[in-house]
Amino acid sequence: MKKIGIIGAMEVEVNFLRNLMGNEIKKTEAGGIVFEEGNLHGTDVVLVRSGVGKVNAALCAQRLALQFECTHIINTGIAGAMAHGLGVMDFVVSTDAVYHDMDATGFGYKAGQIPQMSVFSFEADKKLIESAIKAFESSDFSKSHKMIEGRIATGDQFISEKSVKSRIANEFAPACVEMEGAAIAHACYLNKIPFVILRCMSDMADDLSSNGYDFNEPVAAEMSARVVEKMIELI
Repeated sequence: MKKIGIIGAMEVEVNFLRNLMGNEIKKTEAGGIVFEEGNLHGTDVVLVRSGVGKVNAALCAQRLALQFECTHIINTGIAGAMAHGLGVMDFVVSTDAVYHDMDATGFGYKAGQIPQMSVFSFEADKKLIESAIKAFESSDFSKSHKMIEGRIATGDQFISEKSVKSRIANEFAPACVEMEGAAIAHACYLNKIPFVILRCMSDMADDLSSNGYDFNEPVAAEMSARVVEKMIELI
């Protein structure tokens, strides 16, 4: 039986889905985080606001795997655009995820590689990718925005400097950059749980004063959640 874990880092990334779950929600506090079990369009789901950053995200994914026995995990939210031609309010669905701030190059590893792990990046589930694409294509905003498949680059940094953006682009060639996805992917890989990361672009990962991030954040977060809602019916 399917049970889908849904992780968003911030309240703005989960409140739309919470409202769809209605009043019959079972809340469980574990590790200082509240997990909300309920039903979304006939499917059992566990919704959680992880908090920002890799450790928070990984802890949530591990709880979803072991304590709540989720069969699939979806990470929803916002990100900074990196791929050429990708704009604000466009979407990225993950092909894989990598840490852009992992650096063990002094020991002979390439940038981003975790020492002694057999993989460089964590590959998303192909069926979940297909579900995300179909869900986006059926949305009312697919006519004015686009979705691409691509790599997610994750680090404990909010990228707003062009020099940092250029380094990440040159080393990892990601479609977008954010702060949780690879940690969730890492936990899912170790627990053998299919996952996908869905991101709507809130900014261009550059000077925040010029790209309207404060306005874009809630809009982009809800757009991502709307795609997740449609995904639930397809998985």
